[in-house]
Amino acid sequence: MLDDNQTRTSDLDDVAAALSPPISPAAVPAVAPASRFYVPVALKFVVVLVFATLWMAVSVQLSLPWLGELSRVFGVPLALVSIAFIAYVPGFMNAFLVGSILADRRPRRMAPASYPDVCVLVACYNEQGNIADTLAGLSRQDYPGHAEVVVIDDGSTDDTLAIARREATRLSHGTLSIRVIPMARNCGKAGALNHGLRQTRQALVVTVDGDSYLRVDALRKLVERFLSDPPGTVAVAGAVLVRNSRSSWLTRAQEWDYFHGIAAVKRVQSMYHGTLVAQGAFSLYTRDALVQVGGWPECVGEDIVVSWALLETGARIGYCEEACLFTQAPERLGQFARQRQRWSRGLMEAFARHWRLLFKARLSTLFIWWNLLFLPMDLVYTLVFIPGVVAALFGYYWIVGLMTLLVLPLAVVWNAIIFRVQRQMFVRQDLRVRRNLSGFFIYSLFYTMILQPVCVMGYVAELLRLRKTWGTK
Repeated sequence: MLDDNQTRTSDLDDVAAALSPPISPAAVPAVAPASRFYVPVALKFVVVLVFATLWMAVSVQLSLPWLGELSRVFGVPLALVSIAFIAYVPGFMNAFLVGSILADRRPRRMAPASYPDVCVLVACYNEQGNIADTLAGLSRQDYPGHAEVVVIDDGSTDDTLAIARREATRLSHGTLSIRVIPMARNCGKAGALNHGLRQTRQALVVTVDGDSYLRVDALRKLVERFLSDPPGTVAVAGAVLVRNSRSSWLTRAQEWDYFHGIAAVKRVQSMYHGTLVAQGAFSLYTRDALVQVGGWPECVGEDIVVSWALLETGARIGYCEEACLFTQAPERLGQFARQRQRWSRGLMEAFARHWRLLFKARLSTLFIWWNLLFLPMDLVYTLVFIPGVVAALFGYYWIVGLMTLLVLPLAVVWNAIIFRVQRQMFVRQDLRVRRNLSGFFIYSLFYTMILQPVCVMGYVAELLRLRKTWGTK
């Protein structure tokens, strides 16, 4: 998947400079221009699905010579599976994504007459280098209601607890209170969040990672989106972007991934009322919904598993692309591998616990099946496509050749469309897309060659039931 653009999100000074303009809480910003005609979401879904299916049918027709040539070398079954997960399935997904983005019209985000009280849970472990910035960002929020920030120190072995206590005393003010809850031993992120949930009473619960920095209006916009979304919404995911993109070649590439790939998928999923992951880094939940599903489950993918538990109740999960949080992306390959393996294992945990979602009659069910296809796609990419690239370097074009180049026009089109949509969102918030050509080059040519083998390692680790830990440091 090729991707788009970048945020001005490297160090704290850059973030503060880019995000500091105050926004009046009384303003009622329009997320999208009003439409004269209302087209039901279900109808949009059908139209986009037909378009993506037709695109895949054309792809199949065009690939028949490639299939025949590859079948003579590897046999029909292996050739068909290889081409299906290299071209057909990704092509369908990309076409569906493009069609949905073009059909999407964000509902207007309205400012309520009064804002409800919220609690913000910050579960952290060994975040002495980041927790002060996180609390500083929370203290600057323009949220008109009362917000209680609860830092749950999960048995940190560094100075995280002492720093959090110092900053809580220094930064608490009027409508924002900060308190720190130390845990006697490390229990994992889910245990820390559940402990914080038990220690609070507000009807709305927001989670923020301890290595993140929020834009000044992030909390307000997240709550406004929740209050403006359709009935049945019990959670809203915020937009997570990369803060330290200048740190390494890897963070430069991840900046494109977060800004373009992850954000676009969440936007489309929310359009069909089923964002699959209200990520722990920055999301809002209703307390009643969390209590109904028993809180966060004890697993490495607690955010995706609790999201699927909420979806299984029939609830809706939304997405607010304007509520921006900037996170510390892994700077080293080992950190990145541990993070993405944890995400892969979380996906398998979600399927193990909530496989019934595959058969639930709702629009978002398509994305559950979509996620089920990630395993064979990652396997084929790792075991077939990457060796095919190596073979092409020696003049053997069975897998990577002229036919694979035919997917580039679609990739260019859908990347251009998504970039335009994301850039418009940035412009509305007085943000600018940072030039990051080196990150684009790495991301477009090499990122998936790193990412998908790492995901396969995560699947294997989960199947072998290897030890699980949270964190990437």
